[in-house]
Amino acid sequence: MSIMDHNGGSVIAMAGKDCVAIASDLRLGAGAQTIAMNFEKVFPVTDRLYMGLPGLATDVITLREKFRYLTNMFHIKESRPLQPSTFAHLLSSTLYERRFGPYFCEPVLAGLELTPSGTYQPYIAGTDLIGCLNFAKDFIVAGTASDKLFGVAEGLWEPDLGPEDLFETISQTLLNSVDRDAYSGWGAIVHVITADKVVTRTLKGRMD
Repeated sequence: MSIMDHNGGSVIAMAGKDCVAIASDLRLGAGAQTIAMNFEKVFPVTDRLYMGLPGLATDVITLREKFRYLTNMFHIKESRPLQPSTFAHLLSSTLYERRFGPYFCEPVLAGLELTPSGTYQPYIAGTDLIGCLNFAKDFIVAGTASDKLFGVAEGLWEPDLGPEDLFETISQTLLNSVDRDAYSGWGAIVHVITADKVVTRTLKGRMD
């Protein structure tokens, strides 16, 4: 078993029309043994940017605190909002610094980027464990169920989904995918980000 799969867990981010969504399952395991069913892997960075951290649980907690510190330092020094594209490069360089002894996480970002015209456009990105950035216009997946997530998302995702349709699409994609993965599941949490609010919903899943 890969160390990336030891604790299990999966994350997916999807882009819609003027909105984005990011979701993860809630299982924390040690191999095939389930330890907890309330281990969140998606964390807020700013009001319009969330970060998902699938991978080794200890590194998830370490990176969460590290990026909380770096984000706060950016706000203190720059006195301006942290844009998703700026944070993506901060994330990439931070992970690349540890390339010879990497953190065992593959982060996923979902947020709204402020354009020069004053509007917000969806921004989703992912990296591998040494910080190589990957951008997409539709969806980004990571974690132990990533193969299943790719297949289901390809069939369900459509361009220009509104917030409610995007929520339904990402929820069905995640729940149907983790049902086919022994290391993910036990419920899910979904965040839908729009220009004026973030709606968070917790979903029930199969408990076996």
